[in-house]
Amino acid sequence: MSDENAASGETPEVEIPVEDGAENIESIDPTAALRQENADLKDRVLRTVAEMENLRKRTEREVSDTRTYAIAGFARDMLSATDALSRALMMLPAEARESGDATTKTLIEGIELAEREMQRLLAKHGVKPIEAQGEKFDPHKHQAMFEVPDPSKPEGTVVQVVQAGFAIGDRILRPAMVGVAKGGPTHASADQAIDKSV
Repeated sequence: MSDENAASGETPEVEIPVEDGAENIESIDPTAALRQENADLKDRVLRTVAEMENLRKRTEREVSDTRTYAIAGFARDMLSATDALSRALMMLPAEARESGDATTKTLIEGIELAEREMQRLLAKHGVKPIEAQGEKFDPHKHQAMFEVPDPSKPEGTVVQVVQAGFAIGDRILRPAMVGVAKGGPTHASADQAIDKSV
């Protein structure tokens, strides 16, 4: 600014840059802006409601799973005890059951009763045995221990159960340890033969 302009009292002309947003404010309809803001808020509310609904469902599912599977570790441990009782009964000779004295018979009956009661309590809490004998081998439910050459059975059929498997709900606590047939027809050809005979 020069001294002449200052002495004459004139104010210098200075250009003030206008921002792009300032020009647009005058051209935007306030009603349209409010509608857009309303739509944005409505979208946010709907998304929040959907998130809360998903959270509620996920929490319910987690609570249900916790109720169902909370005893899984305990049940797995109880299966070991039940197996021990079963093995004890299998080791007793048949003549001890039939011709044993009263004390031996009472002991055997007590072991059988304890095993049945443990099985009942496990079943009461949702622990169920896995069907294996005669079923098609399923690696999700069965653990193959050995193969049995048997051309009369379809290949992949469970022909022997070494140790029973158990599940709780839809989860496997312990797979069934099984022997699987080898050398027979495949399951697909056996199923087709059954369909033709019907």
